Amino acid sequence: MIEHGYTVSGMSCGHCAQSVTEEITALPGVTEVDVDVPAGRVVVRAGVALTEDAVRGAVEEAGFTYVGTASLVP
Repeated sequence: MIEHGYTVSGMSCGHCAQSVTEEITALPGVTEVDVDVPAGRVVVRAGVALTEDAVRGAVEEAGFTYVGTASLVP
């Protein structure tokens, strides 16, 4: 299992987290998505390496701004 960390801006509620989770979960190989709305942090667990372009596209499809990769250490 590979863990990926990302920073996303524009999220402000549980519905935002749900939208991001749904879009990222649809990416091939993704098994789990954890969203920390106040921190703007998204941790993704996947069986494969994810490309930044794929994650950026999923985040933007959900209506938010992909900022970049983030440390997995809080």
